[in-house]
Amino acid sequence: MISTYCSCNNSREKLLVSGCGWKQVAILDKKTGEIEWSHPLAAHEDCNDVEITKEGNILYAYTSGARLINREQQTLWDFKARKGEELFTATQLPSGRYMLAICGTPSRIIELDPQGQPVEEIEFDTSITGVHDQFRQIVKTPQNTYLIPLMGKGEVVEMNKEKEIVNRAECGGNPFAIQILKNGNWLVSCGDAHNFVEIDPDSKQIVRKVGSDDQQNISLLFVAELVRYKNGNTLISNWNGHSKDKSQPLLVEVDSDNRVVWTLPLHPDIVNISAVYSFKE
Repeated sequence: MISTYCSCNNSREKLLVSGCGWKQVAILDKKTGEIEWSHPLAAHEDCNDVEITKEGNILYAYTSGARLINREQQTLWDFKARKGEELFTATQLPSGRYMLAICGTPSRIIELDPQGQPVEEIEFDTSITGVHDQFRQIVKTPQNTYLIPLMGKGEVVEMNKEKEIVNRAECGGNPFAIQILKNGNWLVSCGDAHNFVEIDPDSKQIVRKVGSDDQQNISLLFVAELVRYKNGNTLISNWNGHSKDKSQPLLVEVDSDNRVVWTLPLHPDIVNISAVYSFKE
């Protein structure tokens, strides 16, 4: 039987979620699965990155821009991408700055100050012609390099500020998001490959791969953003936008032995989820 415990081992765990094709950003109570707060998105806005900032505000990307709002839904800043660009990464850095990553020709990584004003920009070439196929969530490393999951190439590259590729590893599929684990490995969600992988960046080898074949009675669809908990469990955004199968759970949590320990089943008010952020209220 699938249990419904919270992996942060605290019943106060909340999930900030959104999804491409679902016109909301919402906060769920993980224990009950119920929506506690929601924020509407406009018809042209598709969100693929959400997080709670250290100040308690809500940051999200929405294809044509990125926006910081408070719980009262007041806009604190709103950055607009250029015509023809698609903005999918919006995250707060440890310094307090914000980093945005924008698909385009060229692609851009922009850092904003705490007031939302641009202070640094890097232009680079993914060599992927289709803007929509370039990337979703980019990560800045403690070494000030950038980990870029290239959707159209099925690989992750590490780029320095001089725009040199200093490392690369194949992962297959169309990688969506990446997380640096405590052991230094890269946790990568692989989209329509229906799996996620852990990569040793030194050997460039996949050291763990988890897909639908590893689960009982559950299918992984487009594997989008992941959360790795301290206890080793992994929370999976199981986005259904490319599948006719709308019966699968919206979120799936597996333990280190690949056993399903929690799911968020279909919800009447949630279309799908591709972005998830875990926090305690």
